[in-house]
Amino acid sequence: MPPAHRPTTSTTPIPTPLTVIGGGFAGLTAAITAAEAGARVTLHESHHTLGGRARTAEGPYKTNEGPHALYNGGPLWTWLKQRDLIGPLAPLPPLEAARLRFHHRGTLHRVPPLALLKLLRHRSERAPVDQDFTTWATGVVGEEGARAAAHYVAVATFHHDPGSLSARFVQERLRRATKLPPEAQYPRGGWARVIDRMAGLAWNLGVRVETLARVDSLADVPRNDPVVVATSLDAARRLLGDDSLRWESGRTALVDVAFRSRKGDAFVVSDLDRTGWVERFTAQDRTLAPEGEQLVQAQIPLSPDETKHDGVARAEHLLDLGYRGWRERLTWRRASVANGRTGAVDHPGTTWRDRPSIDRGDGVYLAGDQVAAPGLLTEVSFNSAVEAVTLALTRSRLDLKSA
Repeated sequence: MPPAHRPTTSTTPIPTPLTVIGGGFAGLTAAITAAEAGARVTLHESHHTLGGRARTAEGPYKTNEGPHALYNGGPLWTWLKQRDLIGPLAPLPPLEAARLRFHHRGTLHRVPPLALLKLLRHRSERAPVDQDFTTWATGVVGEEGARAAAHYVAVATFHHDPGSLSARFVQERLRRATKLPPEAQYPRGGWARVIDRMAGLAWNLGVRVETLARVDSLADVPRNDPVVVATSLDAARRLLGDDSLRWESGRTALVDVAFRSRKGDAFVVSDLDRTGWVERFTAQDRTLAPEGEQLVQAQIPLSPDETKHDGVARAEHLLDLGYRGWRERLTWRRASVANGRTGAVDHPGTTWRDRPSIDRGDGVYLAGDQVAAPGLLTEVSFNSAVEAVTLALTRSRLDLKSA
């Protein structure tokens, strides 16, 4: 007699469904992390392209709309390297590195004030959380050094008054921004190349990517599934109807200009009299502008009472100092204001732990650069995205076991 038929049972686990809202850097990180963990991921992006603020403008002048450097040595750098997502880097030629200029007491200098250099030697002394940076640094090196250091670190805070922020918050960014050898690394071709690689990996992992798919309510997505909201904090507040989702960010005028090359142009002009940073991106990556032209971006943090016009005027003054005759050589320009899109800043008495929490309850998790995660700029988006997915999948699988 033939053997009796025995029903078989599959031991293959059913993939956990997970929804990601937002296709910027945080959203793509969350989607890749979840898919690698075996989840069935759907990503919704309201625009026709992915990347969010980490996009690079199309056309002959490739300006980055988000952060323009990656900082090596941390979990984000390792994660990207392991997946071959960084691609070729654009190293800065040694000669260009010597063209860093400091605007101090109304003129340009090749070296920063001595008091600023003295402060940089106090790396082992950890600044307090509860005191503002200016007060703490003044006690260490005096008022002039404190003011210069606060203005210099605006490149990593995008805030009009970094000296008023938590001393611990500013000191960490000052340390990272001045470390030797430099931690900042530039992907060749701009951020778009990194985003393209991330998008390609997401698709290869089976992530369902839906562009032009705006989500105005959580009712638009399956509510039995965990959801990672990887949007700006303002958008998350509107989507979740949660008015507590607030944290201060910077407001910065961005002035992009291209002009014909001329020997002797500065690489960077750092404004130590006020907050401002001007950088010639083509110094390290010639692919960002047509041959024979230079692409420069000025980042001018704006106070609440300053206008876009004020920021443009300050940027033009720094350009006049560092790029002689740039107006006569001008081939292209653009100006905009980034409002609340430059990452979180922490005031005295607060740290990243005090920002809006990642776990919002009811299967909803936040990811982005203004939520409760450590790191510098893009690192906050990365760390929060990985933590959001870890919490979401852990909770979902625990619920499945208990069902």
